[in-house]
Amino acid sequence: MFIDSFGQDPTFSQFYANPLYLAPSFAGATEEYRFALNYRNQWPAVPGVFHTYSISFDKALLNFNSGIGVLATYDVAGSGELSTTNIGLLYSYDFRINDDWHIRPGVNFKFTYLGLDIYKLVFASQMTGSGTVPSVYPPPFSKVADVDFATSALVYNDRFWGGFTLDHLLNPKQSFYGNESTLPVKLNVFGGIQILRKTRLRQTYQEVLSVALNFQKQADFYQTDIGLYYYRDPLIFGLWYRGIPFVTSQAGDAVIGLIGIKTKQLHIGYSYDFTISNLISSTSGAHEISLVYEFNSFSIGQRTKIRAIPCPEF
Repeated sequence: MFIDSFGQDPTFSQFYANPLYLAPSFAGATEEYRFALNYRNQWPAVPGVFHTYSISFDKALLNFNSGIGVLATYDVAGSGELSTTNIGLLYSYDFRINDDWHIRPGVNFKFTYLGLDIYKLVFASQMTGSGTVPSVYPPPFSKVADVDFATSALVYNDRFWGGFTLDHLLNPKQSFYGNESTLPVKLNVFGGIQILRKTRLRQTYQEVLSVALNFQKQADFYQTDIGLYYYRDPLIFGLWYRGIPFVTSQAGDAVIGLIGIKTKQLHIGYSYDFTISNLISSTSGAHEISLVYEFNSFSIGQRTKIRAIPCPEF
């Protein structure tokens, strides 16, 4: 008997700590330079590994209202160490509509590489003399390479942000057997608003409460993250719910807790996904760590005031 199996792109709970992965529109949406590291360990109690790593670097081109960046991700899953590597070059441009509103489209051209350790897999023909009908044999290829493309758009003002991303528009190849199996297009719709904001120092916020949402759909599968961020200098706390109530038979996928510290240049965050689905006793949730470092080369007299996107940094 054969059962079709489907998988989707890896998801980061701290998606604003990995903004280039969320949308290429965020490339260069920083004071000048930004470096980010992200690591996710999903379902540590499940046999095999489900690890995702990400590293990115982007730069604001202030004289051109633009931003550029590079993003590399590596995801490995299962006992056969099925791995996906993506390396992309990103560009975004900031259109100023009026004194309050901006629109920021972005693109990501990337190389994708799919790998598999065939020798760690066990096939039926290796366990029984008669094998199976029809026969199942190891794939002839252990790696697949292709190119891919993503585009996005982001609209924002001083308190609100919202946007979308369309990824895998070139439907990169995914089959180790050489047949026509491609990666389906993924849609992200995200946004939020700052509902409370207090400050004691000019241009420096001391306390912010934000509500945010991230909806994802790929082929027939979808999920929604909705929650709150509370920042009180220098700490940030978050509480999220992942799932769509009343649509599925389960209560949802996870409840996510976040704690982080935010300084002028360095942001460090840790989050834990507490599983609430039918897998509650089997997965041990998921751990995620993020590190973002922002810096610039300006002297005091050269500093340029930019319109910051009001979304959280985690």
